This record gives sequence, C-alpha cells and structure tokens, in this order.
Amino acid sequence: MPIKKIYKIGCCGYPVAKKKYYENFTCIELNNTFYQLPKLETAEKWRREVDKDFEFIVKAFQVITHPPTSLTYKRLKEKIKNKENCGFFKPTDEVFEAFERTYQICKILNCSKILFQTPISFKPTKENLNNLKKFFETIKKNYPKDLNYILEVRGKEWEDKIIKEICEELNLIHCVDPLNRKPVFGKFNYFRLHGEYKEEKIIYYHNYTLEELKEVKNSCDKELNYVMFNNSNMFLDAIKFKDLVGV
Repeated sequence: MPIKKIYKIGCCGYPVAKKKYYENFTCIELNNTFYQLPKLETAEKWRREVDKDFEFIVKAFQVITHPPTSLTYKRLKEKIKNKENCGFFKPTDEVFEAFERTYQICKILNCSKILFQTPISFKPTKENLNNLKKFFETIKKNYPKDLNYILEVRGKEWEDKIIKEICEELNLIHCVDPLNRKPVFGKFNYFRLHGEYKEEKIIYYHNYTLEELKEVKNSCDKELNYVMFNNSNMFLDAIKFKDLVGV
C-alpha cells in the first residue's frame, strides 16, 4: 500500500507579518537564530504567540558552522572572543558554547529539529570531516536523544558517497534542494527551496512554476516531508505548494 504522506510546509524566515504567516502555515524555519541568537525572553515571547502545535525549526548559530571571515558575521551584534576558534565545527569551547546557547533557544521553543548549513568554503577535507564527526558525537552524548540534526552542505566536492557515510554514521538528516540534488540519507525529508541554480550560484529571485512544484512533490517520497521555501517569492510559492498537495 502507498504510504500516507505528511507535508510540513513553510518558509525560511518571516516573509510577511507574523499574524498572516501563522494563519497560513504550521511551521517555520527560524533564520535569524543563525545570525544572532535572541534573548531567552524573546524566544519565550515567540512561543507564546503561536498554538501549541506550531513547530519551530532552528537554524544553528553561525559561530558553529561559519568562520569569522564570512560576510554573515557583519550581522553579528555581539563581540566574540578568540574568533579564530569559531566555525567549521571546530572542537573548541567557543563552538560548543554556541551550540549550548542554540539548544537553550530550542528548548524554550519546543524545537526538536536543528538545521546546520555550512558555507561553500567548508570542503570535505580530512580535518573538516574529523571536526564535524567529533562535534556531532559530542553533542549526541550530552543532549536529548529526541533532537534531530539536519545537515546542509554545499559545493560539488561533497559527493553523495561522502555525505551518505557521514549521515549514516551520525544519524543526520541530509538536507537538499530537491530541484538541485537528491538526499542520500534521513528518516524524513527536509527540503529547502532556494531558487534557480546557475552552476554553483543561487538566484534567489525566482518564482516557482507549477512544473517545478510538481517535481518537488514527486521528490517527497517519505512519510514525513518538510518543504521550506527560501526564495524571493517564498510566501506565495509555499501557498501554491500547499494547494498542490492538498493540505
């Protein structure tokens, strides 16, 4: 018998006023947690604003994944000591503290899924792979077992074989844009729709066609499927996708 599919559809960040967003969707991927973690009181306010069944997915703080040379640090309001110890999953106090702070936000939001997006400069070198494995092995030992870790790596150097080996070993969800590549491991699908691809460059100013959305639907081959839009027309495209799948 065909599996009964569950679709969790939303946007990466708020493209419209929160009230309007909550009227249309039951989940969101918080992107602002990547640039700057909010105060705990702010996270408590976010949780109070929604129904108990509304789901937050948190994008992990950039100090974990991105080096201080990244342009994203321009949006970081706090001062980070020992910046050379930040990013690329380095086994440093700074990186593990950044995860602890990310987790505290997740705990308040009742969030069980954390997205780790790496920069394109994060290549599958021996050092990077060792650091990535050590990072996830450490947090899996010290944090609740029901947390789901989602990994989105970028760049052609990340071959399927490498990703599959890592995700299988560490039980990570391989996050992809299904119009760009297929996931190789994960108990559920987690898709991020970024826009149009030209070689390795992403064009976020993109409106998805019905044919593209049908292709995304066909990629939803598991019982649980998250489809999160991150393009310029994300709100309307997410609504179109909801209509397409009938939720």
